[in-house]
Amino acid sequence: MPCIFRSTTKQGQFLSPQKVRWNEPGAQYSLVEKEKLSRFPFSIDQKGDIYVTQPLDREEKDSYVFYAVAKDEHGKALASPLEIHVTVIDINDNPPTCPPKETIFEVQENEKIGSNIGTFIAHDLDQENTANSVLEYRIVEQIPKLPTDGLFLVQTITGVFQLAQQSLRKQDTPQYNITVEVSNRDFKTLCPVQIHVIDINDQIPIFEKSDYGNLTIPEDTKVGSIILTIQATDADEPFTGSSKILYSIIQGDDEGRLMIDTDPQTNAGYVKVKKPLDFEMSDVYNIVFKAENPEPLVFGVEHNASSFATFRLILTNVNEAPIFSQEIYQAKVHEDAPMGTKLMNVTAKDPEGLEISYSLKGDVKNWLRIDPTTGEIFSAAPLDREAENLYRVQVVATEIGGSSLSSVAEAHLTLLDVNDNPPRLAKEYTGLFFCHPPQAPGSLLFEATDDDQHSFRGPQFTFSLGDERFQNDWEVSKINGTHARLSTKHTGFEEKVYNITILISDGGRPPLEGSVYLPVTFCKCVEGRCFRPAGHQPGMPTVGMAVGILLGTLSVIGITLAVVFIRIKKNKGKANVENAQASEVHPLRN
Repeated sequence: MPCIFRSTTKQGQFLSPQKVRWNEPGAQYSLVEKEKLSRFPFSIDQKGDIYVTQPLDREEKDSYVFYAVAKDEHGKALASPLEIHVTVIDINDNPPTCPPKETIFEVQENEKIGSNIGTFIAHDLDQENTANSVLEYRIVEQIPKLPTDGLFLVQTITGVFQLAQQSLRKQDTPQYNITVEVSNRDFKTLCPVQIHVIDINDQIPIFEKSDYGNLTIPEDTKVGSIILTIQATDADEPFTGSSKILYSIIQGDDEGRLMIDTDPQTNAGYVKVKKPLDFEMSDVYNIVFKAENPEPLVFGVEHNASSFATFRLILTNVNEAPIFSQEIYQAKVHEDAPMGTKLMNVTAKDPEGLEISYSLKGDVKNWLRIDPTTGEIFSAAPLDREAENLYRVQVVATEIGGSSLSSVAEAHLTLLDVNDNPPRLAKEYTGLFFCHPPQAPGSLLFEATDDDQHSFRGPQFTFSLGDERFQNDWEVSKINGTHARLSTKHTGFEEKVYNITILISDGGRPPLEGSVYLPVTFCKCVEGRCFRPAGHQPGMPTVGMAVGILLGTLSVIGITLAVVFIRIKKNKGKANVENAQASEVHPLRN
C-alpha cells in the first residue's frame, strides 16, 4: 500500500486516504516497523487512520516501510500484516551552501577579456534535478574596485567566472576579494571568492650601467677569484622566475675562462675566474654581458640594449713554470731489456718560451737516466721485476734562465716478467726421516716454487731424480704443478743420512731448471721419533775427557787466586815502609 507524504506534513496530521479497515467490528490496529529506526514518526488509531506524529525531513530520510497489523480482542491476527510504503516529497526548505573551503582562482596579468578563470560551485541539500535545487549566481561586491569595478562576471547558472574588462597588473593589485550571491527560489547565501593575479614575465632585466670599464689583473689570478660585480634589476614579481636574473657572457670569452654566479637575494652577478688565464694566449678580453630571466618573455616583449653591458679585462704577464703535456707518463718494458733501452719521452713547454732542462727525482734504484735536453728516458742498469714490478719516479722540468721555475710530472715504468728465476724448494726440509729398519717402502711430500710471474693456472713444475745412482732406490712422482712425492723402492737401506738430488724444471721460455737436495735420514725410532744414543755422537766428549777438563779448570783457578794474594801482600808491605819513612822526615810536634 503506497503512501506519499510531503516533508512539511505537520505532527498529528491525518493522511487521508491513508487508512486501513477490517470488515468485522472489534478489530484492533497497530503499526510494526520493518527496519529499526531511531524515531518512528507514524501512528494508527482504532479506526485504522494513520497519522504523522513527528515532522518529516526528506534530507534526513526520504522513504519509510512498515506494516499495519489487525488483531482480535484475544490478540490473534485477523489477517496477514499489510506492508505500507511512505515516500516523502521534497520541498524547498534548504538554503544554498558555500564550498567547504574558500574558492581561489588565478588569472595571469595578460589574460584576454572573456577568458574563463574558474568555476564556482555551491551546493543545495534539496532534491537534485528539481526546481528546488536549481541555483543562480551573481557577483554583488568586488574589493578593491581598481582599476575599475566590474572586472569579473559569473555565469548565472553554471557559476563560470570570466574576465569582463581590461587586463590586470599584479604590481597594482595582486588580489581581488569577490562576494557571490547564490540563490534558489526561496533562499539566498553570500559566498567569498579570491582571485589572485599571477605575474608574467613582461619586464626585461635592466643593467644599472652599460659599461663596467677596464680592469687589469695578473694572469696567475687564482681560479675562483671574484674580479667584478655586476647588477641588473627586474620589475616583475620578486623571487620568481620572472624576476630572477641569469647573467651570461655572449662575447669576448670564447674559451670559457670566466663565469658568473647570481646572488639569489639581490640578483647581483659575481664574475669569477673559471679556468686559468693565459697572457700568452690572450692578453685582452672585450666582454659583453647579457641579463635574462629563467622564464621566457611573453609574446611581444623583447630584450633591448638595457639588458646588455660591456667590460674590458686586461692581463699582465707573469713568469710561469713549465707545463708538461701529461700529468703521468707510462711505459712497459721486459725486465731483461739491455741497458740503454729507450723507455719513454716526456715533454714540457715554458709559457714564456724559455728552454727547459729535464732531470729525474726519486730514482732510488738508479735504474734510469734522462736526456736533460730532449726528455728521453733510458734504462741505466739491469731491471728486475721481482724487486719492483711498477717503478715510479718523478720528472722535473726546469726553465733555463728567468726565475728557474720548475714543474713535476710522474713517470711510471711497468716491468714485464722474463723467466729468469730457477725453481727452488718452497721451504727448508731438514727433518725428513724413515724409521730403521723400514718395514715397507715409504714416501715423503715436498713443494717447489720460484719468483717469476705465472699464469692464472699457477706454476707447472716437472720433477726428476738428479743422479742415476738413485734410480734403483728412489723415485719421484708429480702430484700437481707445485708438489711432488719422493718414494723408496725397497726396504734395504742403511741407518744413515741420504742426500737425494732432485731436478725441478719450470717449463718457461726459455725453461730453467733448479737442482735441490732433500736430506733423508734412516734412524731408529722411539714413539715414532728418530732416536740416536747421545754417548757416541760425534763431537761429544767422553767421561774421562770431561774429568780432565774439570781438573784443569780448577788448577787454573787455584793458580790465579795465589797470584792475587801474593800481590796484595807485597803491596801492603811496601805501603808500611813508605809510612815509616814519612814519619822520620816529618816527626810529630808536641
